[in-house]
Amino acid sequence: MAKIDNKTFYSSAIEMYGITAKGVNWHSKESQNLRFKIILEMLPEVMSDFSVADAGCGFGDLYHYMLKKKKTPKEYIGIDALVDMYSIASERTGCEIVVADICKDKLPSADFYICSGAMNVLDEFETHLFIRNCFNSCNVGFLFNVLYGDKKSQTYNYLTRAKIEKIAVDLGVAEVIFRDDYMQDDVSVMFKKSL
Repeated sequence: MAKIDNKTFYSSAIEMYGITAKGVNWHSKESQNLRFKIILEMLPEVMSDFSVADAGCGFGDLYHYMLKKKKTPKEYIGIDALVDMYSIASERTGCEIVVADICKDKLPSADFYICSGAMNVLDEFETHLFIRNCFNSCNVGFLFNVLYGDKKSQTYNYLTRAKIEKIAVDLGVAEVIFRDDYMQDDVSVMFKKSL
């Protein structure tokens, strides 16, 4: 069971803040962009040979950030569970957007799966399902950021390095890369497959 209702969590934010970083429950546009910057640094220098699936794509902000930084993938697919996000992301990106429950639905194949923030309100079991499904659906790697540490919260999901490493072992991840040098209580992780 989710810590809070995802639909309410995001729908109320959209209603209050509109199509902004706060509308997808980021603290600010700056913190959203800092996470995107780290994601791009962890991806290959040239992305035009790779497809990307954005798990929990929200409004498609990652796609726009990639365009702005001239690191556009060969193909971008957004995935979100909320129809509101689907409609907005479809219009804003012009790319394929899929409505799916990432924890349990069959996902499209892509070279890289990326998730920025969408696991922050899942419980531990759902987080494991989410990561497993994304990792199984990628060809090269799954790159994600999550809240980092051993804090206990009624709303947010924090993962420790040990929990992340255990998930990696369970999934047979070939290589795990951590970046925790950019923001307090946040970590970006790449789970890579053997090629």
